Amino acid sequence: MQHKIQIACRTTALADLRAFLQDTLEKLDIAAKDRHQVTLAVEEVCANLIIHSHQCNEQNHINLEVQDFPDKLVFEIKDKGQAFNLLDYEVPDLKKVISEKRKGGLGIILVKKIMDEIEFESKQGTNICRLIKRFRS
Repeated sequence: MQHKIQIACRTTALADLRAFLQDTLEKLDIAAKDRHQVTLAVEEVCANLIIHSHQCNEQNHINLEVQDFPDKLVFEIKDKGQAFNLLDYEVPDLKKVISEKRKGGLGIILVKKIMDEIEFESKQGTNICRLIKRFRS
């Protein structure tokens, strides 16, 4: 089963994204803890796209499609912003982050810990990030 939403690239649209994910995931046989974790991961990726790739330009959009397979969920996020490949992200030195009291920069670490697989491709101006979470054997 597939579920889709398109949101404008403004941070207030993250509430709509969260509501869509909660509604979609509640219909599936997934534990509440897992629903919250994948919601956090998808929201983090979309927030980064909105802020960093689109500079909160609400004329731009992000498309999210949730695909429910018997053994996994696939969250496919598409946009036409500046490409950012999560797989190329270098994890910052946590001691340095703490000592500098720096805010931000840790969300991608969470995404990588929560999701089982991350795929990224960029072609013809469209970026596609797939976040894959396995739930059932």
